[in-house]
Amino acid sequence: MHSEFQKPVVLVVDDAPDSLGFLCDALSDGGYTVLIAHDGASALSRLEWVVPDAILLDAVMPGLSGFDTCRRIRDEPGLTHVPVIFMTGLSGTAEVVEGFTAGGTDYVVKPLRVEEVLVRLQAHVRNARAVRIARQAVDVAGLGVLVVDALGRIAWRSPRAAECLGQFGIDPAATTADWLGDPATLAADPAADARLLREQGDQSLYARSLGAVGLGEHMLLLDVRKRGESSTRIAGAQLTPREAEVLSWLAKGKTNRDIGDILGMSPRTVNKHLEHIYEKLGVETRAAAAALAMRASSD
Repeated sequence: MHSEFQKPVVLVVDDAPDSLGFLCDALSDGGYTVLIAHDGASALSRLEWVVPDAILLDAVMPGLSGFDTCRRIRDEPGLTHVPVIFMTGLSGTAEVVEGFTAGGTDYVVKPLRVEEVLVRLQAHVRNARAVRIARQAVDVAGLGVLVVDALGRIAWRSPRAAECLGQFGIDPAATTADWLGDPATLAADPAADARLLREQGDQSLYARSLGAVGLGEHMLLLDVRKRGESSTRIAGAQLTPREAEVLSWLAKGKTNRDIGDILGMSPRTVNKHLEHIYEKLGVETRAAAAALAMRASSD
């Protein structure tokens, strides 16, 4: 059993929460800490104090509707990873589409089937936690990563990506069509060269696809570089042919085990090559080495 501090937290938002007592009891019995809000405004107020692992949100409420509440939630960068599951008696196509357009992750139809809600919730909480851990790792590595959704909006950006956008005067609230074009064309070939987005003085902003990460979503790596910087640095490192191969596969996102399988060597040997590569390039992490390699391949 989870301790009280380890239990996943679920925020249930409904204008008639008493009618959902059976659901709240089932969530508590299932190991969740349950918070309750009676309307959209009170839900947003609670979210100023706590970030839940998931939100069960009634779609139709007086005042601020569930759809509008979800849009407000998605406007908060610190809440973009939280899955929002709509609870609705509206199962028509238009209502379902509006829910997903508003930023919903999933929906369940009233009257609720508790077993279905628990299974869906468990899957979304697990996936959301994995995404949060991955994003925290990106933040620590200092990479300029962003996720663009199917409507051309920035669904998430790392701190470094936010810096890159700000440096080149790009509004993160605007659709990417104005400065990126269709991200799907960039993501069509993840091995393709990075796309030059903007130039400012002796610096340029590039975007490279890291592939699809969800339904209609694409992950991109933003990179600011001085002209000729990375190619000169790689060339001056005097890597051996084997080290160059290892670095190339590293830049493609392969793990040490993957690289070993591809090149016919042990992961330990791959790690030794990486130590030499780091020293020659003057970097300390695989993320920094991969970034240099990706820049060089685009010059």
